Amino acid sequence: MNQAAKIKVLVVDDSAIVRKLLSQTLSAEPDIEVVGTAPDPYVARDKILSLHPDVLTLDIEMPRMDGLTFLKKLMQSRPMPVVVISSLGQSSSRAALEAMQYGAVEVLAKPGGPYSVGDLKNDLPRKIRAAACAKIAPARAIPQVPTVMPAPASRSDAVILIGASTGGTEAIREVLCDLPENSPPVVIVQHIPAVFSRAFADRLDSLCRMRVKEAADNDRLAQGLALIAPGNQHVLLRRCAGGYCVVLDNGPLVCYQRPSVDVLFQSAAPLAGPNFTAAILTGMGSDGAAGMLELKRAGAHTIAQDEQSCVVFGMPREAIRLGAVDQVLPLNRVAQALV
Repeated sequence: MNQAAKIKVLVVDDSAIVRKLLSQTLSAEPDIEVVGTAPDPYVARDKILSLHPDVLTLDIEMPRMDGLTFLKKLMQSRPMPVVVISSLGQSSSRAALEAMQYGAVEVLAKPGGPYSVGDLKNDLPRKIRAAACAKIAPARAIPQVPTVMPAPASRSDAVILIGASTGGTEAIREVLCDLPENSPPVVIVQHIPAVFSRAFADRLDSLCRMRVKEAADNDRLAQGLALIAPGNQHVLLRRCAGGYCVVLDNGPLVCYQRPSVDVLFQSAAPLAGPNFTAAILTGMGSDGAAGMLELKRAGAHTIAQDEQSCVVFGMPREAIRLGAVDQVLPLNRVAQALV
């Protein structure tokens, strides 16, 4: 896409009110153009062929054909960046996270309840821009039995920290599924809206040998446990009796994000040494780069996902540019390096 060209967006949602709201929000941005809207996947299919959008916003629950079925068909016939815009119900949240497996690159909550129109105006344009930069790969089947790795020969006080954004839900899934059951404790920040983070943690828990849960205030780190930062809350690492625990915080956005990778990494830096390992995975922007530099200076081992395997190479590239990274690895080698 030409740098001067606007990002062309097709909005697909069965609600006329939501279509209007999304269109108005995006049309207010100078670099984004809504080229059309569609009330269902059948109309969307025709408009994709005639309008050639760069990015699609897609509702999950629609008449005639649900969004998940349409997404699977779309990724087989015409792969393109898709931002899923889902209601906040439990089943919708699970379906939205499943959509990431089938090739969607971002997920966003529909306005309503705790998620306001103001949130949409802040978040939607950023997610559209990130999606427009994304490399779209064919969806891969998730293995029922994760790859077996040898047990880690690590210190008893070892800690793993991971940060990711666009494309990160599937990257984190791949890394965690490759970690052994007795892995050192893991703390993860994925840029994800509130509510979806619990569905994300539950999905990982069902797929991985490690136990995975959404972090709660004062949760203790433990071997074989991965903690996912809740959407809309920062997570910080603190020393507590006999080890480490996490603290949740509602402080201001950092790098436009809450949770922020920088907040986690910077909170861990005063505690870190050779026993800490941190990885920064696919994502748009620079969140995590400054914090990773602090971790490296404190003696931690730092890893960035390589450009070829990233959906968006923004966050790893910024960390590399700062000199914060010890190793640059393809995604399929990150888990082994972490342990």
